[in-house]
Amino acid sequence: MRARVVLGVSGASGAVLALDCARALVARGAELDLVLSAMAERTLALEVGPDAVGALRALAARVHPVTDLGAAIASGSCPLHGMIVAPCSMRSLAAIAQGLDDNLLTRAASVQLKERRPLVLLAREAPLTLAHLRNMTAATEMGAIVMPPVPAFYLRPATTAQITAQIAARAVDLLRIAPPAAPAWTPNEGHAP
Repeated sequence: MRARVVLGVSGASGAVLALDCARALVARGAELDLVLSAMAERTLALEVGPDAVGALRALAARVHPVTDLGAAIASGSCPLHGMIVAPCSMRSLAAIAQGLDDNLLTRAASVQLKERRPLVLLAREAPLTLAHLRNMTAATEMGAIVMPPVPAFYLRPATTAQITAQIAARAVDLLRIAPPAAPAWTPNEGHAP
């Protein structure tokens, strides 16, 4: 059975991470349920280009309107393997951390937590306020994995595309739906961890 995974995309900067996560999930054989906020669509167009939303939608098995709280993925009975929110805005993080299920993205994330399934949040903001840090702590205490999209400089990436692809691969690896695929540090190559 193929792993069924939700990809939530908020309006935070770093929209290319959504595309890279979707590609990495599909490459590992996952069936993708996609939820895009209105700001996510705008950010994808601004940061990646006018065809980005269409390219992302084409990778999904199902695309759910963010307002559809009656979608299957809003229920714990839907057989899912987990969820990634990439990028995860501080607004979405706060809603998830406080259990505010006011749209399908935050409701689907809450479902992962209550069902004890993996939830990976690529929290995108800098610098961080105390509210951001407290929300990260609250989400982590509930079982989420907060993974700020920090480059693996020790891999000596040559392009931004290599950086975002590695971050996405690492996020997908955290779902444990397939053997790890993210490039890893190897001591023999002389890179620092």
